[in-house]
Amino acid sequence: FKVSNEVVVITGAAGKLGIEYVNIFLKYGAKVVALDLSKSNSIEKLISDYEGNFIFLETDITCSSSLSKVTDVILNTFGIPTVLINNAAIDSPPSAPIEETGPFEDYPEASWDKVMDVNVKGVFLTCKIIGSLMSKNNKGSIINISSIYGVVSPDQSLYEYRRKRGEVFYKPIAYSASKSALLNLTRYLAVYWAKTNVRVNTLVISGVYNGQEEDFVDAYNNRIPIGRMANYDEYNGAVIFLASEASKYMTGSNLTIDGGWTSI
Repeated sequence: FKVSNEVVVITGAAGKLGIEYVNIFLKYGAKVVALDLSKSNSIEKLISDYEGNFIFLETDITCSSSLSKVTDVILNTFGIPTVLINNAAIDSPPSAPIEETGPFEDYPEASWDKVMDVNVKGVFLTCKIIGSLMSKNNKGSIINISSIYGVVSPDQSLYEYRRKRGEVFYKPIAYSASKSALLNLTRYLAVYWAKTNVRVNTLVISGVYNGQEEDFVDAYNNRIPIGRMANYDEYNGAVIFLASEASKYMTGSNLTIDGGWTSI
């Protein structure tokens, strides 16, 4: 489980889960590169606390030239990355306009394109640019963060409370389709790079408690066997495992941590 010799690149690093991954790798001695569109206050503090082991680089993962530029900085600062965590993703939040959360038949094409651009193309590009360096170096672990909604269909009954109060709300299709796409992107690359000692795995996670509406939380908790949503830090052990030599015979796999959701 040692990761102190690793150079870890994390996309979407300023988000709630991204900052957890940044923190846990820094805590265990890794050199960490945080990629995101903008800094957060938490990122600013870590830059100060972990000077020499941590950098933040403003990056658009949907743009190959942006990724190529930051990769040059990474190489000059820490050398070739050995771990890549593709965490960046977008979804339609509960407060999204009705065009995005209404019936499937009315879902906007532009919304589909935007989600796919970040959640699928972004992962494709980071794997292509950073993963290829790992392959040439014969060392690397790529962790693609997926979702239970990439494995099973969203449970639309969780949102029945909104429909009962007169809203038209359905979990949109694009997020689910994008997270499903990562499963086979992972398998493809795992086989493609198997002989170059680059492992590629998917981490499938479920919902994290973030102050959601009480009706939603109650419905979610009743649906999940463990009886509660995840805490932000409950995926940290999985990413350390997948990044380290503890999982050195594991590639092309889906590690599911979901409180038992997909067991039903």
